[in-house]
Amino acid sequence: MVRVSSGTSWYLMRALITGGAGFVGSHLAEFLLERGDEVTIVDDLSTGAMDNVIHLKGLPRFAYHIDSVMNRPLMAELIDHCDTVFHLAAAVGVQLIVQDPVRTITTNIAGTEVVLQMAVKKRRKVLITSTSEVYGKRTDIPFREDDDLLMGPPSKRRWSYACSKAIDEFLAMAYWDENQLPVVIPRLFNTVGPRQTGRYGMVVPRFVEQALAGEPITVYGDGTQSRCFGYVGDVVRILAGLAEAPGAVGEIVNVGNDQEVTIKAVAEQVKEQTGSASEIVFVPYETAYARGFEDMQRRVPALTKLDQLLHDRPRTELGAILDSVIRHFRSRRGRDWQPDTNVAAR
Repeated sequence: MVRVSSGTSWYLMRALITGGAGFVGSHLAEFLLERGDEVTIVDDLSTGAMDNVIHLKGLPRFAYHIDSVMNRPLMAELIDHCDTVFHLAAAVGVQLIVQDPVRTITTNIAGTEVVLQMAVKKRRKVLITSTSEVYGKRTDIPFREDDDLLMGPPSKRRWSYACSKAIDEFLAMAYWDENQLPVVIPRLFNTVGPRQTGRYGMVVPRFVEQALAGEPITVYGDGTQSRCFGYVGDVVRILAGLAEAPGAVGEIVNVGNDQEVTIKAVAEQVKEQTGSASEIVFVPYETAYARGFEDMQRRVPALTKLDQLLHDRPRTELGAILDSVIRHFRSRRGRDWQPDTNVAAR
């Protein structure tokens, strides 16, 4: 990417990250700053935390706004002064989705609409992160970007997140088709790493917190369901690459690791790597979430399109990912860490 000048400063790109104080957003901000970009984040701290970006405060190419993407005047101003928008702000986590479906739907759809409306006025590129959840109840593996989506019924709250993110994708593609707004839609598959919280149901930090606290490691369901875990450092590198790849404009791209592992095996590996004496306990879905909760048995991405666009993919192995998460929580224990009581109680 060619460097451009703004007065006396030089930068690769002026990036705006919505949800920039969140797990993925904070890592993306770090990555972009380290390579020389100017970065502005906006976050209402509903699920993000200033602790995630406190080490970035005071850097000359970093700015932050504690506010909502629904603040249209602010978003118009911020988008006017950026080159690329990384739209990560969303309601995330199965626990939050089940407990607060109204917030999930309105945050995801209305927030994305504001970003697209402001971006089209200035012709700014927008990268909108979506999720593997949109594949719904499909059973043919691996999932490909042009597969049909198979959602559950509206009576099941669990599918509100998937449906809202699918609508985000439709909105983004409509802006591309009708207005030639350059959009890129990465579908993320189970991104994990330091700073991720188990508060809203994310499985790896929840297991690690429980293991370090000596609490039972609670596996929801029978543990035979499988996932593919991508390291956040790999994922943010790829998000930045997709934002710059001409061939990614107007495309939906799976982003994740394709190495499949059962949740039971993850629990066992966390127990081993932490040296914990915690018992692994299986909790029925209806106890963990709600009666009639539906889960995806397998979730594996096809990465052919990502390989073609970037010749890159997440490759960090699960053991190394778990080590990074364990080190993160152990370092917090040395300062102000306390086990998440919501996690321990579930």
